[in-house]
Amino acid sequence: MNKKVIFGLIAAAMFWFIMFSPWTKEVFNFWGAMIFSTAFLTFFSIVSSKADFREISVSKIKWVYIGIISAAVLYVIFLAGNFFSNMLFDFSKHQVTNIYSTKTQADKIFIGLALVLLIGPAEEIFWRGFIQHQFSKKIGGMGSLLLTTVIYALVHIWSFNFMLIMAALICGFFWGWMFYKYKNIYPVVISHAVWDLFIFIIIPIS
Repeated sequence: MNKKVIFGLIAAAMFWFIMFSPWTKEVFNFWGAMIFSTAFLTFFSIVSSKADFREISVSKIKWVYIGIISAAVLYVIFLAGNFFSNMLFDFSKHQVTNIYSTKTQADKIFIGLALVLLIGPAEEIFWRGFIQHQFSKKIGGMGSLLLTTVIYALVHIWSFNFMLIMAALICGFFWGWMFYKYKNIYPVVISHAVWDLFIFIIIPIS
């Protein structure tokens, strides 16, 4: 495997451990750690794979409405998922509430701007634009989609929050499939940023 991919995955695993593990999350401000982590991973991804990013970042106006519509679809999926998980699991509501507890660590407007301008786009640049794209060269499009989705979910395991891990699994597959279909980073970046803003700031599900 590409050494740069291995380094990126190790760095991501370390950052996600710091942000989500019960041993470290009280030490670091979540939003500060997330901003630093995603900025670092974005810079690393682009520097490591400039030619690839030129290939997958062709701008088209259709990416805007595809990104917005897909974010709306994913939001509806999560509304339905939240409804049924509350019916099936006693722990669901408590775990979802814990996910939203990070909102107390920063101003709401600051969080919204950070999600839209950096965190959402940066996650897609790293996970789909770099990791999934690099995997696709070795194991093909569908294999890279599935492998990246699993890894993206697993780095959230340090939260010991089943609902968060499942959310990462669903989102990872959804955005991974978009990247697999369109071969472009713009629609997934827009989708992730818009979805983040709505589900975390504008109309939270909990």
